[in-house]
Amino acid sequence: MNTATKLTGFALGLAAVFGAAYGVGQVTGPAAPVVADGHDTGPHGTAAPGQETGGHDASGAAGHLPGGLLVSDRGYTLVPVAATEGEFAFRVTGPEGKPVTRYEVTHDKPMHLIVARRDLSGFQHVHPELAADGTWRVASPLNSPGVWRAFADFTPTGGEPLTLGVDVTVPGELTEQALPAPASSTTVHGYTVDFHGTPQPGQSTTLTFSVSRDGVPVRDLEPYLGAYGHLVALRQGDLAYLHVHPEGGPGDGLTAPGPQVRFGAEFPSAGAYRLYLDFRHDGVVRTAEFTVHVGAPGAIPSPNGVIADEHGTPGHEHN
Repeated sequence: MNTATKLTGFALGLAAVFGAAYGVGQVTGPAAPVVADGHDTGPHGTAAPGQETGGHDASGAAGHLPGGLLVSDRGYTLVPVAATEGEFAFRVTGPEGKPVTRYEVTHDKPMHLIVARRDLSGFQHVHPELAADGTWRVASPLNSPGVWRAFADFTPTGGEPLTLGVDVTVPGELTEQALPAPASSTTVHGYTVDFHGTPQPGQSTTLTFSVSRDGVPVRDLEPYLGAYGHLVALRQGDLAYLHVHPEGGPGDGLTAPGPQVRFGAEFPSAGAYRLYLDFRHDGVVRTAEFTVHVGAPGAIPSPNGVIADEHGTPGHEHN
């Protein structure tokens, strides 16, 4: 998109509210939602005054939160529901408390479900299927013990874009994964992705990703959800959510299918962010991950790459 997408809102001090008790330990009990969004809501689950939030393109105006910090907003609520083993299910209820069954198609899908553990590992971007009763179901992307944040990114028919978030606990023994150091390059399944850009808080920044394989630039990236790349950013601590899309795209007559994919973004505050870039080539979607320190000493990424595996830590691929 041509207009820089803004991620605005609370300072990183919210980490004290949202931080999960990681380290080596044990999470007990069944996978279940955790009330941990830490924000007051108004009547019927709507945001309290001054706490409205948008979806993909949340406004940067004062008094607005970035996406994903609220479980309820503008009368819509994200509600995880019981599911069979190996499945994740949820509903979105509307202002009258009934499940929403009609959605706009945004970026080729009516629902984008993004999950990550609270240590920013395990990122997955999946697309559930909607049942007639308003229940969304998908093979569970929660693939390791810990406290996860699940983000539902959608637009109800006739409504505004929204991103709602809820914590879900997966029981079992867990070990916190340290946030990888900032890096200008990462490798995921034989593809090297280089990152260029030095974001500063409150300023529009162009982020450029270059994709190559075996040292050869990839010039035939395939459209994925209507674009040559998708970028999600999560802020360390509160996991404030930013979902942006590239400047230009397939069919505009101007944008090449690689090797470079550019995004315009604006980060609200100094601190650490994790970036997740989805791109498709040879029929497979891969995810390259980067850590960026915005407005802090050493914010320019180092050349140390991060080797990926196929289990979402860090960097993965799926069909």
